[in-house]
Amino acid sequence: MYSRRWVLAALLAGAAVPGCAEAPSRSPRPASRPGSGVARSGGSEALVSAAGLGGTVGFVVMETASGKVIEAMNETAAQPPASVAKALTSFYALDRLGANYRYATRVMGTGPVQNGRLQGDLILVGSGDPSLDTDRLGDLAQALAAKGIKEITGRYLAYAGGIPHIDEIDRDQPDHVGYNPAIAGLNLNYNRVNFEWKRGGGGYNVSMDARGKRFVPAVAMANVSPVSREAPLFTYKSGQDRDTWTVAQAALGAGGSRWLPVRHPEVYTAEVFATLMRAHGLRLPQAQMINSLPAGAVLAETRSEALSEVMRDMLKYSTNITAEALGLTASGAGGLRASAGQMNAWLAAKHGVQSQLVDHSGLGGDSRISAFDMAAAFRAARGGLLPGLLKEQGIRDAKGKEIKGHPIRVVAKTGTLNFVTSLAGYIQPPSGKELTFAIFSADTRRRDSLAMSEREQPNGGPQWTRSARNLQGQLISHWAAQFT
Repeated sequence: MYSRRWVLAALLAGAAVPGCAEAPSRSPRPASRPGSGVARSGGSEALVSAAGLGGTVGFVVMETASGKVIEAMNETAAQPPASVAKALTSFYALDRLGANYRYATRVMGTGPVQNGRLQGDLILVGSGDPSLDTDRLGDLAQALAAKGIKEITGRYLAYAGGIPHIDEIDRDQPDHVGYNPAIAGLNLNYNRVNFEWKRGGGGYNVSMDARGKRFVPAVAMANVSPVSREAPLFTYKSGQDRDTWTVAQAALGAGGSRWLPVRHPEVYTAEVFATLMRAHGLRLPQAQMINSLPAGAVLAETRSEALSEVMRDMLKYSTNITAEALGLTASGAGGLRASAGQMNAWLAAKHGVQSQLVDHSGLGGDSRISAFDMAAAFRAARGGLLPGLLKEQGIRDAKGKEIKGHPIRVVAKTGTLNFVTSLAGYIQPPSGKELTFAIFSADTRRRDSLAMSEREQPNGGPQWTRSARNLQGQLISHWAAQFT
């Protein structure tokens, strides 16, 4: 299907590329001493050694109720959290916004409606909803059409001031990766546009659209041209209100499709809404972007699901744009680093957690937090909604296969960048003796040595990630067997 959840699944982020900074600080908690009550056990050390990951593996497992650390290794080393940062963003946004917060996308008019004519401007107003898709935008168009408006005397305006415009989440990513889109007060389809191609007699027929389940409007503000070359796969050029791509013809084959990021989401959303309104008989002029919202009456609106449900999808599908929009909405800051800085300050002041995050999604490789501080944050969140929003991971056997029907539950958030893998959450046995854990693995030297052309699919990356994930499963199985 092409519902909101289909769009989420279809647009899943792949491996991402971190930045180049090494760990800037360490947790204030002293490192475990060999032979102490929280020293590494031989079983865990042997598992880490056998994994042969290189770089640094840091972990901690503690009793959730008391906070007593049971086992730890390199737990104070500050490492990239990758997408586990989204759990911290959820914790923060729930506190600042509340579980029932909903984003609204509205259509306003600056004058009265008389005999099917709006006497004034029509304004599409965004609040930063990261979950808005084409079908919901189509429903908004239908709601406006139900007002009987067939003509406007003024302008068609778009206001995207709900959150600041961000060109891209992390500048150290290839241009074409869909998990690194722009962010704005008007977002659509996670700010991705569908590029489809099919080989014909004289070359390739290409199209761009904003497809949903019920609507497939064509898009003109983004275009792509096949070019006779082997590499690079894509090139990108930004115009004032459009995205221009070229693609290596040698990579296209007979046909296919993929999602490309949108760098002008306000223009994209406004264009698609105008196309949808045309189907209802209202032809709108080209949208003009405005920075301040004039007075007017709300004519129609669409609201997101409650924040808790938006977060559930974000944590399941690890959508970067959702995390960034939630963080920016919660902080009210004017940029990602400033917004992440406010979240860092909140974590420290309210929960004693030390972090140096540069965004809300974990995509930026400069972010750092220790395994101990991550576990401490999860422990602090144990009485709220976060544990119930996390995905169940399961107990795995020695080969990494999930053991179906195992009585011990594991709910956690995963994270992956190139040569960085993380996992944090809760081990929940039938006995009720819950454990909180965090596991970080990172080979930052290997990651930082990658050229830009290697960053979407680095040589050796999938194998390293599989080994790191197998280690996570082995550690959790060991802890579940020994400490619950």
